[in-house]
Amino acid sequence: MVLGMTVVFAFLLILVQVVKLQAKIINKYFPEETPKASAASAQSDESQRIAAIIAAVTEFRKKY
Repeated sequence: MVLGMTVVFAFLLILVQVVKLQAKIINKYFPEETPKASAASAQSDESQRIAAIIAAVTEFRKKY
């Protein structure tokens, strides 16, 4: 029983290391592109988000 658990544990350790190595290799050759947002669009998005929150709170207060 101990031998079986040891084999499974060793396999899982190897599996974790292989997955980590695979992630490093993939990130090296296919890096994630970070979106470049301008300050104006970020401000616009924030304004729209605030407007949506205010509208939701207003509708909630009308009902209750």
